[in-house]
Amino acid sequence: MFKTLRSLPDAIKQYLIITGNYWAFTLTDGALRMLVVLHFHQLGYSPLEIAMLFLFYEFFGVVTNLVGGYLGARIGLNKTMNIGLGLQIAALLMLLVPSDVLPAIVAGVPWVMAAQALSGIAKDLNKMSAKSAIKTLIPKDAEGQLYHWVAILTGSKNALKGVGFFLGGLLLSIMGYQGSLAFMAIALAIVWLLSLYLLKADLGKAKAKPKFTQMFSKSQEINVLSAARLCLFAARDVWFVVALPVYFSTQLNWSSWEVGSFMASWVIGYGFVQAYAPNFTGKKSGKVPSGQQAIIWLLPLILLPVLIAFSLIYDFDPTLVLVSGLLIFGGIFAINSSLHSYLIVSYASNDGVSMDVGFYYMANAAGRLLGTVFSGLVYQVYGLAACLIASSILLMFAMLFSLGLPKHSSK
Repeated sequence: MFKTLRSLPDAIKQYLIITGNYWAFTLTDGALRMLVVLHFHQLGYSPLEIAMLFLFYEFFGVVTNLVGGYLGARIGLNKTMNIGLGLQIAALLMLLVPSDVLPAIVAGVPWVMAAQALSGIAKDLNKMSAKSAIKTLIPKDAEGQLYHWVAILTGSKNALKGVGFFLGGLLLSIMGYQGSLAFMAIALAIVWLLSLYLLKADLGKAKAKPKFTQMFSKSQEINVLSAARLCLFAARDVWFVVALPVYFSTQLNWSSWEVGSFMASWVIGYGFVQAYAPNFTGKKSGKVPSGQQAIIWLLPLILLPVLIAFSLIYDFDPTLVLVSGLLIFGGIFAINSSLHSYLIVSYASNDGVSMDVGFYYMANAAGRLLGTVFSGLVYQVYGLAACLIASSILLMFAMLFSLGLPKHSSK
């Protein structure tokens, strides 16, 4: 096995290292989220209060993607990826501090929110680095291959995040909160040390040092795709992040374990669909997707939340409607997300790719932040049906922005 790995081309070995880093990080990211949710639920926090613990996690994703893309172009993607791994270890260690050492801080929300902020920075540095690095490893004239590897990386990440949810629950039951955090910190530290040794030093570094102001100067297709991405992810999270789990818990009387297991299973399935998205969008005919496909696949997604909302309003079985609706929504959303992930890497310039990808994922993080805040606010004031209608409205805006994308692929 090791002989086979040594004989692989250098680009493939670098891709495997990047993917391994991304997978290891994603497992700890999903597990940490579940650990915090379950631990603070046991401490008596409400679902909305728990969701607010992740507010800085999402907010700092906006800043990190923008600045991280700039750093990646200046210092190399290997460094930004390794910085991300190191910061995640630091976040885990922050949560490990015994409550009797800093009781006034650790026992309260601010310390947890600060640790989550650090984890959010780490996550988006890691993701931006992994997605950008693929562009540097795939030949310029191999768009189909680029789409294939982007889809696999994106899909596997989300599937493993779902596995991480299960891992967090399992570790909590076996090792407890502190033991779980220590175990993950040690495991990730081993991955980090290997990455420092194995990852190439010049990966993704721009030939000319980019200026800070260039972070905001993007091509039309990148600006348009970023705006569509913001609306797309706000449309998902406006009902998925807070409203849906709270509704399952309070209106359908699901236990915390049932809610967590369902959400984890949904994320795993979502990841598998993302990985196989090329099979739904023209791979068999030898074509790679264009802006036209981004519009076509949004159409059924716009209609679905409205249909679910009216089914709830007219007293259809809520469990059947929401479970089946969410499964269909997840499948179609995964294809849309995978299409976008390919398009941004395809549109990005080869020199300093991380700046374009970072700008795009800044919009992605802004959409998640917007969706998270409005998920709690709209649900609390108007209920789940209103969140679903808001989702459809945001998806309509995503489609309007997508009309400005190039209608034909580059190949």
